[in-house]
Amino acid sequence: MEAKVSTGKYWLWFFIWLGIMITLLVVYREFFWLALPGTVTYFAKAMDLI
Repeated sequence: MEAKVSTGKYWLWFFIWLGIMITLLVVYREFFWLALPGTVTYFAKAMDLI
């Protein structure tokens, strides 16, 4: 049986990165892809996929 890992901090980081990504989409459209790795990584960690 696997121990449950708290994912609260990963959700917090995901929403921070999501805010950064949305801000970049609005302000600097050409740089929005720079926030994709952080957003996707922390979403996967929050969903306990990795």
